[in-house]
Amino acid sequence: MDGDWLEGEVGDFLRSRRARIQPEEVGLASHGRRRVPGLRREEVAQLAGVSVDYYIRLEQGRGPSVSDAVLDAVARVLRLDETEQAYLRTVARPRRRRREQQPASAARVRPGVRLLLDSMERSPAFVLGPRMDVLAWNALGDAVNGFSRLAPAERNVPRVVFLDPAGRDLYPEWHAVAAQTVAHLRVNAGRYADDPELCALVGELSVKSEDFRRMWADHEVRECAYGVKKIRHPVAGLLTLPYETLTMPTAPDQTIVAYTPEPGSETAERLALLGSWRATTAATGP
Repeated sequence: MDGDWLEGEVGDFLRSRRARIQPEEVGLASHGRRRVPGLRREEVAQLAGVSVDYYIRLEQGRGPSVSDAVLDAVARVLRLDETEQAYLRTVARPRRRRREQQPASAARVRPGVRLLLDSMERSPAFVLGPRMDVLAWNALGDAVNGFSRLAPAERNVPRVVFLDPAGRDLYPEWHAVAAQTVAHLRVNAGRYADDPELCALVGELSVKSEDFRRMWADHEVRECAYGVKKIRHPVAGLLTLPYETLTMPTAPDQTIVAYTPEPGSETAERLALLGSWRATTAATGP
């Protein structure tokens, strides 16, 4: 995969979204059995108020000057959410994206951000880069995820999920975590399609993981702004971890992920014990 992958992505993305919507849902007659599921291109064009030829050119990637009004109309017809709308704008106008895109920042985390992580003593926290590499973490984040035991190249969420055999044991709800990981990685791949390392990561995962190839072909895009993740820890047991993410204005391609267990919950108590255990083992050494 290289930076030119976006040239055909708009068609694949729009076709996948057309397939989700049945004609009856938008007030159209189905006219019997269809060769493919969902809306036809002609129907999307009709509902969006554009010519069929114009819409076909859009799907073929021949509409670099397509207006926001047209993209908004198509997004409305296909019922795209905010993240999907932003992604459509990126893949529909790759040349404009390349002019506007800022290169991903280096994998350096400011000292102030590291101090912020360390101050979050009761919350496992870490920083993700645009390739979902783990760039920094606090002590409890390391105790939960074991980042310091991994080689730098292995400190990458998609590689852990899809290429590490232990990933399926780490995440009891593996399929949900995997789908979410792919959807978020695709968002970043759209933003930084010319980043050779990100393109190489997607290529590596596509070659080595059948599950990744299948999920990538679904063209799902979704930000992981907040949610709940379950982790099966070898010492602390099952942890149910709500999480929040914070994107830093001064480094928009770096995101702080903080697990925020409910105070007094079983997970909070297990994390406290895990933190104490980690501090003890660090003090006594191997």
